[in-house]
Amino acid sequence: MPAVRMDGKALAAKIKEQVRREVEKMERRPGLAVILVGDNPAARTYAGGKKRDCEQCGVYSEEYLLPGGTSQEELLELVSDLNEREDIDGILVQHPLPEGLNEKEVLLAIRPDKDIDCFHPFNMGRLTLGEPGFRPCTPAGVMRLLEEYGIDPAGKRCVIVGRSNIVGKPQALMMMEKNATVTVCHTKTRDLKAECRQAEILISAAGQLGLISGDMIREGAVVIDVATNRDGQGRLRGDVVEAEAEAKAAYLTPVPGGVGPMTRAMLMENTLLAARRHGK
Repeated sequence: MPAVRMDGKALAAKIKEQVRREVEKMERRPGLAVILVGDNPAARTYAGGKKRDCEQCGVYSEEYLLPGGTSQEELLELVSDLNEREDIDGILVQHPLPEGLNEKEVLLAIRPDKDIDCFHPFNMGRLTLGEPGFRPCTPAGVMRLLEEYGIDPAGKRCVIVGRSNIVGKPQALMMMEKNATVTVCHTKTRDLKAECRQAEILISAAGQLGLISGDMIREGAVVIDVATNRDGQGRLRGDVVEAEAEAKAAYLTPVPGGVGPMTRAMLMENTLLAARRHGK
């Protein structure tokens, strides 16, 4: 039988509707500020999607479209102003920043209680210790997809391809929280195929088109494709060769329509959590 396609778009819509209902009960709406520096078409499209999400969820939003020549001092001053505003509960700086800007310094300047992307060491530390709080949006979206489809990671072999601070590392921590046995692979991994074939849950976030072929997938595995790449025709594709994976996997996330919508839905959940912590 072909793999069950895990519908992130449908689940994201359900989650955003739940957020909307919660926001309706609040005396003061949650507020989100999105900062975009420079003219990156992909980033602008993504930021536009977040604006639509806010409208759907009843979240107040502000978008700051700054020119590419914005200085580090100007960007930090904006973050500082947003940190002090009571109507803004979450601050999101769209990546990547133009060359010449210190991204790490900017992310560290965001107050931890407004760090809804969960990039600040304070929030990552809480994740590492298993304490409640914000969770990085993409890994959190993966966990919700597994839960929605009744897939319990406990005791299962999980292989994660990619070790970024945004996905790979926090994903490993969150899978371990659920008692999975986790292997993290990367560009220096010897015999990636052999490692992947051991996986009952295979999560690829390498950002390399066609990296995961059908012969790298264990029969009956759950395959989660986090990556977004463009093929020769400009179409959005993941790391996984989808047609080959469909014949081997039990469950598979499509690209697009799998993990991507979940990332944005989790951002809305984190914004709601931030607002509640601010007494709204």
